[in-house]
Amino acid sequence: MLKIHRAEDRPTKKASADMFTGDVFQDAVLVGEAPSRMRATNVTFNPGARTAWHQHPVGQTLWAVAGVGRVQVEGGAVQELRPGDTAIIPPNARHWHGAAPDRIFTHLAMSEIGEDGGGTEWFEKVSDADYS
Repeated sequence: MLKIHRAEDRPTKKASADMFTGDVFQDAVLVGEAPSRMRATNVTFNPGARTAWHQHPVGQTLWAVAGVGRVQVEGGAVQELRPGDTAIIPPNARHWHGAAPDRIFTHLAMSEIGEDGGGTEWFEKVSDADYS
């Protein structure tokens, strides 16, 4: 059966300061119902804002919607994201993502919860040195 979730039923939320640096806003797109394990959120980062280090049991896909962003998998180089770019982050890879220092950035973040029901595991905040 077709389901439509109306935007007005899901207000924008400000992201937790425990897991993000700077002002970040989240708009839920999908919280899957069994058997689906998919979650999708449109996330908007103010300039310089970013996630803390984190990982997902089944990986994460980021689709850049607007602005200029950054993403880094631990041990790799910081990569720039522009509208239309897709970043595919492997399962259990520590990573972070956010806006460039001088630009707003919006991406659609998609991930699945693990078979055991586990979701995102959060770690320390990204240092200014790692961000730069």
